[in-house]
This record gives sequence, structure tokens and C-alpha cells, in this order.
Amino acid sequence: MFRRKTRTLLTIFGITIGIFAFTVMGSMAEKISLLVSGGTQYYADKVVVSGSDSLFISTPLDIHKKPQIEKVDGVTAVAATVVTTLTGKFDAASFGPPASIVGSEIDIEKQYESFKITYSSGRALKANEQGKVSVGSDLVKKLNAKVGGTVKVRGQDYEVVGIMNKTLTAPDNEVFMTLLDVQKIYYAELPEIVRANIKAGDVVNGFTVYLKPGVDPDQLAEKINKQVPSVKANGPKVFQDQIASATSIFNAILFGVALISLIVGGLSVINTMTMSIAERTREIGIKKAIGARTRNILSEYLTEAGLIGLFGGLLGWGLGAITVVLINKALEESGNQIFLLSARISLLAIGFSVILGIIAGFYPAYHAVKINIVKAIREE
Repeated sequence: MFRRKTRTLLTIFGITIGIFAFTVMGSMAEKISLLVSGGTQYYADKVVVSGSDSLFISTPLDIHKKPQIEKVDGVTAVAATVVTTLTGKFDAASFGPPASIVGSEIDIEKQYESFKITYSSGRALKANEQGKVSVGSDLVKKLNAKVGGTVKVRGQDYEVVGIMNKTLTAPDNEVFMTLLDVQKIYYAELPEIVRANIKAGDVVNGFTVYLKPGVDPDQLAEKINKQVPSVKANGPKVFQDQIASATSIFNAILFGVALISLIVGGLSVINTMTMSIAERTREIGIKKAIGARTRNILSEYLTEAGLIGLFGGLLGWGLGAITVVLINKALEESGNQIFLLSARISLLAIGFSVILGIIAGFYPAYHAVKINIVKAIREE
């Protein structure tokens, strides 16, 4: 390795580029996967009712639809919800769900919701606490939130009663209010013609339906669609179809690009090791002549290839980790962090680089052990 330092360094750099790409893109894919995993967990045991076919684009609904949904066989409870964007406009550049304001019937959710949220400081919001909020972990810096202080949302000051622990999914980017507080905000956004026909306390844009034990959520969604007019009920299958399938393709593309970079790095290892062995043919012949066995020669060159992979992997992972941390830090103020460098990605990156080096070095190493002793010793 140290006889041809420049060539070795260039080979290590080839591995470094591949592992850098794997680390950065893998961290992005990890963030996407956890967002999807959290959504899958949330939607697994409930039905979400809205005014449109999409889970994420809602139209106004009358809260009086709630008793009609409650009458459907298989429903144990229904919580009215209102969700709107934090800024009053949809951020097309947002990675994952946009920063949102969420209000719901807290007492019902507290009793039936299986997706539990914990708090790093403060406590959960209570149903009657108007003018107060709890804040998701990704919005703490953006809103300069702290328990006991106030945050400004849509021009109004709200007291912060809780800061949520990181869930690595949608609640990290949400501000929770009482249902009535969010109804007022959402009502003000509606066109005048809509406001003229409904009161602020009657407008919602969704319902969360909790099931009786043993009820299939997708089948219940079909029942609600048949029995309750002018609503669209969606079970977990819709989430899988709309989000999980699309993101799995995106993740495959990310890892595919990283894999191409790794293959290029692997080819550079093969080239370096082949040249190295060609230069040391006579040396290999002498070693074999004085008693070196096949396993000795093979292990020597595989170890060398593995070390090249390890050094390249550590350097690539280090550069990737620094990049991920710096970008996340830069986006922290906006609450739009796009990477998650997990232990799994780190171990995969470094482990894969070593394995790649060994695999890439196997052919040259195997060629070395097949060298004819007499011809090798005669080699100048």
C-alpha cells in the first residue's frame, strides 16, 4: 500500500466518493422511511375521513357529519380535526409534511389514540386550554419556543405548555392547539361565500374514526363511504397506495445512485490491486519458493484490499456525516431537516466499504496465488 502512495490514495478516494454518496443519500432515504413508518403506524388502526380523495388535501366539512359517522356499525368513537399550514400557504419545497397547525377533540384522542406522544418538557395540552399550544421538536427553533413562554402563530400569541419529544415523523413539524382555536384560524382562511353559510365552531376538515376491536379499518372505510354522503373515508391501504409505494421507489433511486458510485470505487480497487500484484510477481514467486502457502498469499492481498476499503469507508462516512450535520443545521431554523444519519446507515456504510474492498481484491489476490513459481522468480 505504501510503495505506491499516490495510487493508493487515489484508490481510497474512489471508495470515499462512493461511501460519501451512500451516507448522504442513505440518510435522506432513512428520513423518508421513518416518515412513512410513522404514517403507517398512525393509520394502521383507524379510519381518516375528509372531504376529498387525498389524505393530505382537505376541504371544509360540517361538524354535524360526526353523529352520522358514529352510527356506522364498527365505529367506537369519532374525533373532529382541523389541520392547516403554519404559515397560511403551502410550502412546495418542504421535505415531508409541511409545518402545520393541528387541532382535535383532545379528550377523545387521549382515550382512544394508540400513537402516543411524549414530552421533553412541559405537558400535553388540555381540551379547555384555549390560547395555549404544544410544539413539535422540529419547530422549537423556528418559533423560539420554550415552556412558559409564548409563540406567535398567524399573528397571535399563544402560551407554550409543552415541547414534544422527537417522533421522527409528522408530529415533529406540528403545533397542537385546541380544536376551537384552530377552527377560528381555518375559518378565517375560507372564502367569504363559504363563511356566509357556516359558523366557525361548525367547520372542520377531517374526522379520526376509532374502531371497535376486531373491525377491519379498510372495510369500515367502505361502509362509511356508502352510508355517509359527501365524505371520503380512507383506511390504511390508501396510505400505503398513495405514500408508501411512491417513497419506496424514490428510496430505490437514491440507493441506486449511491450503488453506482460504490461500483466505480470497487473497480478502482480492482485496478490498483491488479497493478500491485503485476509489479510484485517476482516477490510473490520468492515467497512461495521459501514456503508461503496459498492462504498466506491470499490473506495478505485480501487484507490489503480490505484496508483500502476501510480507509476509504471511514473517510467517506466522515465527509458524509459532516455534510448531513451541516445541512440539517442550516435547515434547523426552518424546521425542514431532510437527513437522518442513523447508526444503521453508519454501520452499513463502513461495513460495506470493507466488504467491497475485499470482494474487489479477490480476483487480483486469486491471480497472485496461481502465479508459477519458476516464471515468477525469472521475472525482472
